[in-house]
Amino acid sequence: MSEPRPSIAVVTFPGSNDDGDACLALAVLGAEPVALWHTTPELPLHVTGIVLPGGFSYGDYLRCGAIARVAPVMDAVRRFAADGGPVLGICNGFQILCEARLLPGVLRANRQVEFVCGDVSITVESTKTPYTVACELGDELVIPIKHGEGNWVADDETYAEVVARDGVVLRYVDDVNGSRDRVAGVSNEAGNVFGLMPHPEHAVDPLLGPVGGVPILAGLVAAARERSLALA
Repeated sequence: MSEPRPSIAVVTFPGSNDDGDACLALAVLGAEPVALWHTTPELPLHVTGIVLPGGFSYGDYLRCGAIARVAPVMDAVRRFAADGGPVLGICNGFQILCEARLLPGVLRANRQVEFVCGDVSITVESTKTPYTVACELGDELVIPIKHGEGNWVADDETYAEVVARDGVVLRYVDDVNGSRDRVAGVSNEAGNVFGLMPHPEHAVDPLLGPVGGVPILAGLVAAARERSLALA
């Protein structure tokens, strides 16, 4: 008997451009993607996971993610996260989660002030999240990046707090954009909210390239499935 396919919402903002790929990747990995428009004030009752995808929400005006953080759907995202639901922010989605104060730090322009694009190697620094629970510490994943504002910045106090609670989940092997200590992804204290700049949805099919995104998205699917069973 096959495992149930959990419903995972993929939010589309004006300017999102990786929402379709996120839906395809989630479907491949056993989920039922649910397209959700940014003006939606409430999550469908059957949704047990959320993805904020990559792109350029609202044209990246003001700052990346600054307008999206006040979209109507974000109140529902905040409530879902506060209730322990798994929320994954990819690239622009990571920027939105930081702007919404659901994750620490902020994403600024790359050190080289240029758009960077290509496959990069990242190491797993924490397995205390649903997204990395199937990994081992030090595992190296190859996942593509494509961003102009992926430089994660945090003050000394914030950074020390994040490190102390194992909130740095992923680091780049090489310094690709100037992020503090090569941080590529961070989680909240509970571990259910996770943001990363690399694009796991573009790294699930071996016919297309690396598959470093599989454990991350499979972890989300597993967490959403567990939540759906618990709420049944």
